[in-house]
Amino acid sequence: MSLTVPVSLLEKAQRGTVSDDEFVDCIRESLPYAWSMVERLAKELDVTGAPSAQNLEVPPDDAAWGEVFRLVGSDAMRGTVQRHFGVRVAFQNCCKVGLFRLDATEEYEAFISPRAQLLNQDPSLLNC
Repeated sequence: MSLTVPVSLLEKAQRGTVSDDEFVDCIRESLPYAWSMVERLAKELDVTGAPSAQNLEVPPDDAAWGEVFRLVGSDAMRGTVQRHFGVRVAFQNCCKVGLFRLDATEEYEAFISPRAQLLNQDPSLLNC
């Protein structure tokens, strides 16, 4: 299961629409490692003013890796995170997630290119 969903939120979803804020809370509580990584990168963007911020830290354990995969693998979660922070999220592997300002098209395109994916390969991360 991707998320730990409170019964009240599940019931609300069954009745109709759930707000982004409610979904953000669910993501934050369910995927604390992945959320903290994205939140840290968003703060880095704010502080530095750079066009992008990239995570280069290897997740500490399989559970953390799983959280990152679930967050970036779900269109709903990724989209909500992007709207919440006002960024684009891109993914190369478990330890290379990038947040990009919405106007940082050139940097984003470079990050998601086949060249960047190939250059990011590391034999020590074969299971990543």
